[in-house]
Amino acid sequence: MSKVTSPVQAIAGNLFKTSTAQEHELGAKIITSDGREYRYCKAGGTALVAGKLQDGSVVVANHANVTVATAASIGAIAVTVTLGATAATANQYANGYMVVNDEAGQGYIYQISSNPAADSAANLELTLYNEDGLLEALTTSSQVTLVAHRYKSVVIHASTEASEPVGVAIVDIAAASYGWLQVTGLCSCLSDVTPATVGASVAASETTDGAITLGDGVLAVVGYAPLLTVSTEYSAVFLTIG
Repeated sequence: MSKVTSPVQAIAGNLFKTSTAQEHELGAKIITSDGREYRYCKAGGTALVAGKLQDGSVVVANHANVTVATAASIGAIAVTVTLGATAATANQYANGYMVVNDEAGQGYIYQISSNPAADSAANLELTLYNEDGLLEALTTSSQVTLVAHRYKSVVIHASTEASEPVGVAIVDIAAASYGWLQVTGLCSCLSDVTPATVGASVAASETTDGAITLGDGVLAVVGYAPLLTVSTEYSAVFLTIG
């Protein structure tokens, strides 16, 4: 289980507002009267640019497949893991997730409420949101992967894929500031291809930062082109990220 809330509803005028202070929960959704959907995000260390595809938080390699340091019983809401050779900052995983990927408790995912800072290769205590605690006990053989909230530390999509596409910025958002990304419906997005077929699927570009390209059947589809997009221009794209 995770903390359960209702999606945020707001007038369209709020969509273009950015702020240095958080005003909604990360990932909160707005649905406009024409059916387009938007998600609330926090920019990472660089500014987000309107009309460019954005990627979510990158999974830290040394925070994946890490071991549980202390056995935790059913109902526990505190889990201590041993990090790999990368430190963790305070609340780096707040609102993110702990995926139990192997051994006892495998197959379950829990939302994280908070975490303190921890040094490289040190123990890190995670506090879970789940009011009922762990649904299966964890042992010191259990292995978990820590995944930050996908709308935290958002960056412009890199042509060398490092994370998943999470939306298109509809307005410039300064580094470390908050704003809205469009995730479904018609939008304007940078393209690096001119497809030969109207309605062709599009995916994140592997050659141009912040752009979409023709779907290749391998990369995850982010939408389709309702008309022929033009390479190097910002074209009409129908997003289906959700």
